[in-house]
Amino acid sequence: MTREDELILRIKQGDFSALDELITSYYPEILRYCLWHAPNRSLAEDATQETFLKVIRYSDRYIHKGKFKSFLYQIASNTCIDLKRKKWLTDTSLEELQIEFLYEEKGFEEVIEDIQLRHLVRNLPDELKEIVLLRFGQDLTIREISEIVNQPLRTVQSRLRSALKQIKKEMRKEENNGEH
Repeated sequence: MTREDELILRIKQGDFSALDELITSYYPEILRYCLWHAPNRSLAEDATQETFLKVIRYSDRYIHKGKFKSFLYQIASNTCIDLKRKKWLTDTSLEELQIEFLYEEKGFEEVIEDIQLRHLVRNLPDELKEIVLLRFGQDLTIREISEIVNQPLRTVQSRLRSALKQIKKEMRKEENNGEH
């Protein structure tokens, strides 16, 4: 039984310290995921909190298979989709993300990398964008992504290759436009 499975079992038994431990260990990771999908930090935080509420609500549906992380990301993905339908009318433009930073603080490089990745995937179809963000934004394995998006491993690999080809093509196009 994995640590997550043990925590879920304790949560089902009403142990709130297990809930705190579960949230503490995964909150930053799920918040970062939701930031990819939300137009602003406030909505990403709402989605993250809603994700953990759903984990509690649906914990009885989770069956021990050693794949809690995939279960958690599936809930986060569905939550972002639901909230997008309800609240998020527009996506954040790249210009809104490009903020002048007067100083560097902890996580600065990560923020810049996230902005660059968001810029690279902006023109991809949603199903390809999701795979690229999970792979490079969340640093998940192809197998984990396959479980999260509920697609065969080979399909995920193929879509990732396709997305990377499209990104490369887009980058070449931008380079050519910038030289003229």
